[in-house]
Amino acid sequence: MYKNDSVLPFFGLLLAVALWYMAYLDGQHLAALAGHTPEDLSVGQIGLITFGAVFFIYGVMGYVSYWLEGEELRPGRHESPASIGAGVVIAILTIILVALSGVLVQTIIYWSAEAPVSYGFAGRLAGYILLDMAAILVIYKKYFVAEVVITEDDHHAEVPW
Repeated sequence: MYKNDSVLPFFGLLLAVALWYMAYLDGQHLAALAGHTPEDLSVGQIGLITFGAVFFIYGVMGYVSYWLEGEELRPGRHESPASIGAGVVIAILTIILVALSGVLVQTIIYWSAEAPVSYGFAGRLAGYILLDMAAILVIYKKYFVAEVVITEDDHHAEVPW
């Protein structure tokens, strides 16, 4: 395996799907035992869903890292691929970011002047803003920032191994 490989993220996503399917089967088993579909999640289902989410995030982070950095960097300067499409995508995502920020500001103004707004709506809106900013940063790093890989002699390394 290389230092940055796609095998571990794949198994992270595979394990996430397996855990979520186990949570689904646990719900079906509980429904068969009770004779009807339970309204609440069981403790086992909550645990399976939580660990599935952790492995899903791990897998997505691994694939983003693999996409950004490639398999294994070699020493030297690696120029980013020139792409007009990346600039257009960043411009579109920036317009979406400005629009979402405007909606958030209007929500806060309405919230303070008129009536309370759903916490879920405000939280989802803030989450969309953060995901949009993350997408802009990822595309910027991939297509507009050059990679510089520096190596040093093992004899002068501070880490003993």
